Amino acid sequence: MVAAAVPAPVALAQGKAAVDAARSSVAAEIRAGVSGKYKDFYAPRGYWPLWVENKRIGPQADALLALIDQSDADGLNPRSYGGRDLEKLIEAADSEGTPKALARADLALSRAFADLVADMRRPARGVKIRYLDAELDTKPPGPADIVRAASLAPSLTDYIQSAGWMSPLYMRLRAARAGYMDKWGGLPAIQIPQDVKLRPGGKVSEIALLRHRMGLSDGVAYDKALVAKVKAFQTDHGLKPDGVAGAMTIGALNAGPARYEHLLALNLERARLLPGPWTRHVVVDAASARLYYYSKGAMDGTMKVVAGAKESPTPLMAGMIRYATLNPYWNIPTDLVERKVAPRILAGGSLKGMRYEALTDWTANAAPLAQSAIDWQAVAAGQNEVRVRQLPGGSNAMGRIKFMFPNDLGIYLHDTPQRDLFAKEDRHYSNGCVRLEDAQRLGRWFFGKTPTAGSDAPEQHEPLPQPVPVYLTYLTAVPTATGVQFLPDVYGRDGD
Repeated sequence: MVAAAVPAPVALAQGKAAVDAARSSVAAEIRAGVSGKYKDFYAPRGYWPLWVENKRIGPQADALLALIDQSDADGLNPRSYGGRDLEKLIEAADSEGTPKALARADLALSRAFADLVADMRRPARGVKIRYLDAELDTKPPGPADIVRAASLAPSLTDYIQSAGWMSPLYMRLRAARAGYMDKWGGLPAIQIPQDVKLRPGGKVSEIALLRHRMGLSDGVAYDKALVAKVKAFQTDHGLKPDGVAGAMTIGALNAGPARYEHLLALNLERARLLPGPWTRHVVVDAASARLYYYSKGAMDGTMKVVAGAKESPTPLMAGMIRYATLNPYWNIPTDLVERKVAPRILAGGSLKGMRYEALTDWTANAAPLAQSAIDWQAVAAGQNEVRVRQLPGGSNAMGRIKFMFPNDLGIYLHDTPQRDLFAKEDRHYSNGCVRLEDAQRLGRWFFGKTPTAGSDAPEQHEPLPQPVPVYLTYLTAVPTATGVQFLPDVYGRDGD
C-alpha cells in the first residue's frame, strides 16, 4: 500500500515542531545547568538556547571563535577565552546532537562571549573622559546584560562579526592598525639627517639613505618610485603629499614605527571609550574636526565641524544633549570682550550698532546695562569684567540654533554664519564649542523634523524627544578608505 504524500505545509509544520521540541529539550538541560548571573539572561527567555540552530551549534559560534582568535588586536590574550575548549564542546554537540551536549556548549559560548565583550569594553588606565551625566558614567554591564543585548540584534552572527558593542571608529582603526604595521612597520629603521631637503631630480648621497628607509632598491636616484613612496608615507602621516622629503617628512620617518604603534594604541584606547552603534549617540572628533551620529547599528551621517583652537581646546567629555535653543544669544567670552569689544567701543563704536547688549550680571534674570554706565577703559585693560551678549539674528555667532548638553564649561554644538571655515583643511578656530556644518540636518536627526522657531522671540528652548549622548573625543589616528592617517596633535595631548 502506497503512503499518501504529506502536504508541504504540513511537512513544514511537522519539521518546525520537531526543531522546537529539540530546542525545548535543550532548554530543559540549560535550566538544569545554568547558575549565577547567566540565569538572569536565560530564565526570562524560558531557558531557550542562544547558540543552537537546527539541532546544531549555529554559525554565530564560528564568528565568536574568529573574534577570540583576533583578540590580541584588542590588547587581550586569546587564550583567556578558552577557544580550544569551545571548539571541543561544539564538535561534541554537533556530533552527539544530544540536548545535554548542546546545552553545555550553549552555556560555555555565552560565558566566553560575555567575558570577551567585557574585556574589549574595559578602558585602559590613564585614558579618560569626563562624564557630565550619571546615565553615562555607569558601571560596566554584567554578563546577563551583555548576552541579552546580543540576543536582541537582528543577526547574532553579524553582531559578533562587526563587534556591534564597540564603536565603528574603534573597529575600523583596529583593522587599520594591522594594515599600517604591515605597510610601514617592517621597513629599515634608518636615520636620515634632518638638515637636508631631498627632492625629485636631486643627486645628494642622502637619497640613498631615503631609498633604503623606504624599502626600495639601492641607488641615489630620486625617481618616480621614490616619489610615489614618499607621497604615500606623507598621506598616511598627515603631511602634505608633495613627494619632497623636507624637515617634517624626515622627522616623521626618523620617529620610527614604534612611535606610530604607540599612537595607534593610544587612539584605540580613546575610541574604546565610545559606545557601539546600537546606542543612539553623537561623536565629535576634535582632532579631525568631524562629527558622526549613529543609531540602530549603523552610522546615520557625518559632517565637518569647527573645533577649538590650540589656545582654547575642545575638551574630552561626554554629556546628554537635552534641548535645542532657537534664536540664541551669544554670550561673548570675557577675554573677547576685553580684546575685541572694548577697543571698538573706545574707537567710537556702539553696542547697538554691533547688535550687542551689556547686562548687569551672569544670572538668568540679569537686566540690560547702558553702554554709558560701563568703564570701557577698565574693561580693555582687564581690570573690570562685563557681560556682553550678541542679539539673535543672521549674523549671530551661534547661527539659528544650538544644541545643549549642560556643563560648567559653556560647551555646546551650534550653527554658524562663518561658512568659509568649512572649506579649510584645518578647522580649529573656535573658543572650544563645536560649530556645525549642517545644524539643520543634525536637528532633523534629533527631532525627526526640522526644528523651527515659533516666532522671532530670542532663546526658545525645545526639549529633544529623548536625550541623546554626545561624546567629544580626540583621535589623532583615524581610519581611511585605504588604511590609517595620522593627524597633527593640535592640543598636545599625545605626549612624547
